[in-house]
Amino acid sequence: MAILAVFQPALAQNQPDNSGQNKQQNTTADQQSSASSDRQMTAKIRKALVADKKLSMYAHNVKIIVRQGAVTLKGPVHSDDEKQKIQDLAAQIAGADKVTNQITVQPQ
Repeated sequence: MAILAVFQPALAQNQPDNSGQNKQQNTTADQQSSASSDRQMTAKIRKALVADKKLSMYAHNVKIIVRQGAVTLKGPVHSDDEKQKIQDLAAQIAGADKVTNQITVQPQ
């Protein structure tokens, strides 16, 4: 146990902390607007995703962040088809030019 304690801090130092950089570069769920129109749009998109029973549970649970009418989609899905379907559904509600798709594909 003592040996692990000695080596553990050394291993931790090898990994740079990029959380600050990531937060600045990417929209995160905590940046969701509290404006009524943004919350309503988020709810409409979520409802459309959940209503599509062909989508996986992963697809139903992607993060939807709306700020001033601009939609960011994030999270893993199982296929490129799901990724595109989610983007299409969001675009139908928000407008194609308002959707940023940051969804990643992680096959089953």
